[in-house]
Amino acid sequence: MDLWFTEYYTKNARFSIKIDKPVISLNSEFQRIDIFDSYAFGRVLVLDGYLMLTEKDEFIYHEMMTHIPMAVNPEIRDVLVIGAGDGGVIRELTKYETIKRIDMAEIDKLVVDLCKKYLPQTACKLDDPRVHIYYEDGLKFVRSKNNEYDLIIVDSTDPFGPGEDLFTREFYGNCYKALKSDGILINQHESPYYPNDALAAQKTHNRIKSIFPLAKVYQAHLPTYPSGHWLFGFASKGLDPIDDLSSNWSMLGINTRYYNKELHKGCFALPTYVKELLNNA
Repeated sequence: MDLWFTEYYTKNARFSIKIDKPVISLNSEFQRIDIFDSYAFGRVLVLDGYLMLTEKDEFIYHEMMTHIPMAVNPEIRDVLVIGAGDGGVIRELTKYETIKRIDMAEIDKLVVDLCKKYLPQTACKLDDPRVHIYYEDGLKFVRSKNNEYDLIIVDSTDPFGPGEDLFTREFYGNCYKALKSDGILINQHESPYYPNDALAAQKTHNRIKSIFPLAKVYQAHLPTYPSGHWLFGFASKGLDPIDDLSSNWSMLGINTRYYNKELHKGCFALPTYVKELLNNA
């Protein structure tokens, strides 16, 4: 009997992956966690029925969340990561010897524990001595921070369930307060294609640009995310992702499979329909 995982994007569109074998399925205090092996994409992590990552293409998402801000300001020392229980963003950050501290606020300890055990490709650097994991709600964690971080990366789930509070104006305001004078905020912005995702992207951009003096959106192509077209937000208190792109990043010798400086400039060039979506926020 064939086993398939299916994620429904709309009532008329869905994405399916043929399963080789289930690995583990558990319910945490916050969500259902499924990990399985697939034929086409390797090991897969699913939360509450929504695909979070596959071994085959996770590097695209994690590199684009991490190296965009680091190439703008390679002098970043103190980083806060919210969510990211799979460890992929942490893995990319630890490639920078200049980073001194990585705080990580993840609400669900079980996600971290399972990823360490079953997804070592992404979770391989969670034990780095610079990484400090706080099993707390990200919204509450960042409330108490003031002028503390050079970079905040919000690697959240979708804007409902455990990740819902990480898409509010209050949360973005607290992130602004927690950042230093040249601080950068990066967040996943959803897809611009299917109606519900596009509305979430629009609302998120509207909330962030109401707080940060500079708020731009960039894109990447992720085969296993809805529509394959994914958006990210770059917000800062002053640094521009294109004008302030560092000439020194290439000299660091950071190994990447997707990101490069040419792509960095190009990923901020958005399709017309996406520009209209964001401009109408």
